[in-house]
Amino acid sequence: MDNLYSLDLIQPSEYPFVGNEALNLSQLLQRDYPVVPGFVVSAKALWEFIAILGESEPLLADLPSSYLYVDVDNPRQLQQVAQQIRHKIQGATLASVLASTLSEIAETTLAPATIFHPSLSMTSPGSGIEEDTGKTEVGRLEQPQIFSTLPDKILGSYICPRQPLAMELSLKQVWAELFRARSQFYWQRHSIGLQQLNLAVLIQPMWDAIASGTLQINQAEGYIQATWGLGTAWAKGEVVPDYYQIEIETGIVLASRLGRKTRAYGLCLEADSLSLTQNTVQAYLLSEEQQKQYTLKDKYLQQLITISQRLVADISPSFSLEWTLWQTSENSEPQLQITKFSPETGQKWDASQLRLEPSHHSVGSTTSYGKLFTSLQVGSLPNVPKASSDSIGSNSSEHTVNPSMTPMLVRGLPAAPGRVTATAHVISGEGKNVSAILSGRILVAQSVSPDWLPGLKHVAAIITEQGGITSHAGIIARELGIPCVVGAAGITQILETGESILVDGGQGEVYRLGTKQGFPVEKLHGSGLRKRKAKVNFQASNFQNTFPIATQLLVNLSQPDSLEKIVGLPVDGVGLLRSELMMLEILNNLHPSQWHRQGHERELVERLAQLIVQFTVTLAPRPVFYRSTDWRSHEFPSLSGDHLVTEAEVNPMLGLRGTRRYLSDPASFDLELAALQEVYAYGCRNLRLILPFVRTVEEFTFCRRRVEQVGLTDNPDFQLWIMAEVPSVLFLLPDYVKAGVQGISIGTNDLTQLLLGADREQRQLETLVGGCHPVVKQAIQQLIEMAKEAGIPCSICGQATVQDPELIDLLVQWGITSISVDVKDVEATYQAITRAEQRLLLEAARNKSKGLGGKGKGENI
Repeated sequence: MDNLYSLDLIQPSEYPFVGNEALNLSQLLQRDYPVVPGFVVSAKALWEFIAILGESEPLLADLPSSYLYVDVDNPRQLQQVAQQIRHKIQGATLASVLASTLSEIAETTLAPATIFHPSLSMTSPGSGIEEDTGKTEVGRLEQPQIFSTLPDKILGSYICPRQPLAMELSLKQVWAELFRARSQFYWQRHSIGLQQLNLAVLIQPMWDAIASGTLQINQAEGYIQATWGLGTAWAKGEVVPDYYQIEIETGIVLASRLGRKTRAYGLCLEADSLSLTQNTVQAYLLSEEQQKQYTLKDKYLQQLITISQRLVADISPSFSLEWTLWQTSENSEPQLQITKFSPETGQKWDASQLRLEPSHHSVGSTTSYGKLFTSLQVGSLPNVPKASSDSIGSNSSEHTVNPSMTPMLVRGLPAAPGRVTATAHVISGEGKNVSAILSGRILVAQSVSPDWLPGLKHVAAIITEQGGITSHAGIIARELGIPCVVGAAGITQILETGESILVDGGQGEVYRLGTKQGFPVEKLHGSGLRKRKAKVNFQASNFQNTFPIATQLLVNLSQPDSLEKIVGLPVDGVGLLRSELMMLEILNNLHPSQWHRQGHERELVERLAQLIVQFTVTLAPRPVFYRSTDWRSHEFPSLSGDHLVTEAEVNPMLGLRGTRRYLSDPASFDLELAALQEVYAYGCRNLRLILPFVRTVEEFTFCRRRVEQVGLTDNPDFQLWIMAEVPSVLFLLPDYVKAGVQGISIGTNDLTQLLLGADREQRQLETLVGGCHPVVKQAIQQLIEMAKEAGIPCSICGQATVQDPELIDLLVQWGITSISVDVKDVEATYQAITRAEQRLLLEAARNKSKGLGGKGKGENI
């Protein structure tokens, strides 16, 4: 048939019809690389199928020339349209020629299963598949533009038994991926028209895998990862693969490290009457012997090294690939095959090419506020920089600061880096009208509570008299990307509103610059004043991760605007999505319990789901750990209607907070769970839930049952974690695991203050909570080791890793699964993890050469 291509015969000029993945594998196959032969259903076949289907289905009549007229900011409408389209595509009948072809493939294939891969190409706007010939030089492999703008695996693959009906359904399921809710959300958010997308489908035979992994080559060095079974386990982050560092020129293994592998995935095809909807991939536990063994024998390790050397000589000095080792019926020995190839160094998602354009919609839109002042250019004076002419609050004429005329005003604690010169707005006493602050001002206050966040998105910097580095002022400033100084004693009495000051958040210093020399005093009251609109000065990171790390690096977030800041950064997901800060702008100053009592819970669920979807879609398939709300009464006084707060708590940090509050107000917790289920209904499978401040197993069990009742546990990818921040978890973790805890995240801020009895908001106690006390380190080590023994992942968040960089060495040594930090600390933490892991590899290699232990590579295949 015209719409079917044999993988071993595809030409570069046929790229628009076969897509990126198929073309790359085809060119390798034609050069005698180990690639499983297969067939490609052309991208034209999809649109021909849609055209015929559209004759009887009005919903599909105008595809691909429309966005389906879907409001992607309306979760219910988007989900309904996506479900209708996918249902109609999966229920429609294939053209007889195509169905007959699939039947022939099923009859002639000896493998027990087949896999259907999406293989996408993208034409320029306004051009069709017929117009874009996609000519490519035969001598090289090109990396099409689509993979510099698409998150990895936004379109899923499907595995099915070798049965004609199952294969027909799998083909239609891959086609339907183009129209699922998360896909439509992404196309519209990034102005990609459906007519630009050409979706071909690569069909290959499949056997049960013995092992699988990745190979990444960056110039002279190579990195191999390997685990048992199919690649599902490492794709989901459920195992830490074995790791090898190789020198390409010589083929020498420079270092190797045994991974942490407790489970694997294989085919489940025993039943003859296998349902077409049954999952054909099933997890199984590895034996203790397998867990202690390297996955690859030297034979297959050397084969991968040889393949990498040849690819460097033939194709590119930098590339990435995925490989699988399986036992076929035609061969007595296992066969190593390349299953995916990219001629550029592989990144999980290089989003630096994304067009981050402002949108009129609430979901995914950018604002002209927040994170605006981190890139202000300053002079080279040692302490007091020159005020830039485009700094907020300055005149158009340049004003040079004279150090002798402007002595340092106050020294506090550095809570968020950056330098900015602007006009102060002082809030003291009872007058806490944050909304009155003009855009671009520097907020000066005694302290900052979390409910101030919406009003702080347009300030240039924050200075507080009280609090430490882990106070809410610091947390909010780091999230917004603005400088912050905390613990600046007496600052609200020294400064007056209208004075021009300089804030150095990296040094914890505040300077008074005067009010007349180029910095006019502005009165807050007056009909002629308008808020200044600050310029967005965001630049994507050009970070290059030359050495891959096994420890996952996650990021702490709460604001959708902050998603821009992680573009180009080597993050493996969101380790802490702070729910309270994220929700403030949608609550309309009402506590969630008040929404419930007023009967508006459905509206709040949809609002919250819209917020969360921005993170899950942008990060997919990387995990997003949503920490459910931890309402503390003294931190959110602006929220009315909290019926549980009848009087001021004596010590709210130890009061009705965390999961204990859920027992008293289950309706508010249920609202959050309903929103999470709505996100899963979008098709976002990368969402996880962390419960905060869990004191007892009984509290967790109560919450787990609510989670089960709403249906979240029916999603196979869902995971339920707890924050390990109450010291009781040091004694109860085995009981928590028995009760259903699937992972823990160590919250060092609360854990530190509870172990040492030191309020983290008090500057006088900063010496106790500012670093990582030996007691805290011992507790962290114990939690990591207990988690390993229980077979669950263990993450860590909070400021401890930043305040004490040497802690990262210990965390890697102890076997931490992931580390979650603020955006500004990602690059430094990545380098610290790299150094820590390299030291461990070097030490292991030295011990091995001296015969001091360590098993050889691969004694098991």
